[in-house]
Amino acid sequence: MNEFPWGEGSVTGVGSYPGEDPAETVRILLDDLPDLPHLPELPARGPGADMIGRTAGLLVDLFVGLQPSGWRFADHPGRDTSRARGHLAQDLDTLEELAADVEGPIKIQVAGPWTLAASIETRSGERALADAGAVRDLTSSLAEGVAAHVADVRRRLPRATVLLQLDEPSLPGVLAGTVPTASGFSRIRTIEAHLAEDHLRRVIERAEAFTIVHCCAPRVPYGLLRAAGAKAVSVDASLIRDEEAIGEAVEAGTGFLMGIVPGRDARLKAPATSVASVRELWRRLGFSPRSLAESVVLTPACGLAGATPSYARAALRHCREAADVIREAAED
Repeated sequence: MNEFPWGEGSVTGVGSYPGEDPAETVRILLDDLPDLPHLPELPARGPGADMIGRTAGLLVDLFVGLQPSGWRFADHPGRDTSRARGHLAQDLDTLEELAADVEGPIKIQVAGPWTLAASIETRSGERALADAGAVRDLTSSLAEGVAAHVADVRRRLPRATVLLQLDEPSLPGVLAGTVPTASGFSRIRTIEAHLAEDHLRRVIERAEAFTIVHCCAPRVPYGLLRAAGAKAVSVDASLIRDEEAIGEAVEAGTGFLMGIVPGRDARLKAPATSVASVRELWRRLGFSPRSLAESVVLTPACGLAGATPSYARAALRHCREAADVIREAAED
């Protein structure tokens, strides 16, 4: 029995998409991703539409402003916070208008606490990651903001099942102590695994949604993510190295979103070839083709904001054709 909120052989996007028109993009994704559409991010619109600025706009009682070095905490909400909130409000209004009849799963994406802490500077100019108190405050604020965001999407789309994706590309570097200081001359201390797990758990539990953690980097800490409460993990299939950890996660009931095509324009292989490594991985781990069809959603390897519009649609179509290969194998 399928225990996941998606159907067999589903396909979705990671989050970002080329272009600046939210209505046009939502229509495309509802058409191209009928089984698991997502709320698109359109960073081409400028600051505040990017992953960090967009998520910072959700923070409760914390504000940010854009400096030459990037996003930095501010004493009061200003133009940059208003712009980020305005972009998201426009996107949600568009989603409500065009996806009101969606009855299945729909995915929203926000940056996770560790990637946010590695990206936003404190008022002193150092990354928040270097200040344990700043990380605690950021996590608490993010947990409240994400919970309100999930509730808002549920209110707007009462027939849909809302899936929450936390984007944590910086997490492996946070755990390894390789995140550079703001000056770039040093590295921020290693964050202990139990602390990383605790902060993630606080956001996940407060959201009360089926949570996916996306980490398109090597050394994904699968066990930590599971312990924090993630129900699924989104990865770049070409970067998978720890097959034993994947097997343990599958046995524990964790779902996977597997990125099988590049996020930027590239020559696409035959769909069966693109998904061959994932099918072979499942075979080596001793899982059935039926398990693969039920527990894995196919995606591009990362967001598509850096791709041309024509490639973005071709990549999603390619993933759908690869999912057909998986479904057919499960039926044999």
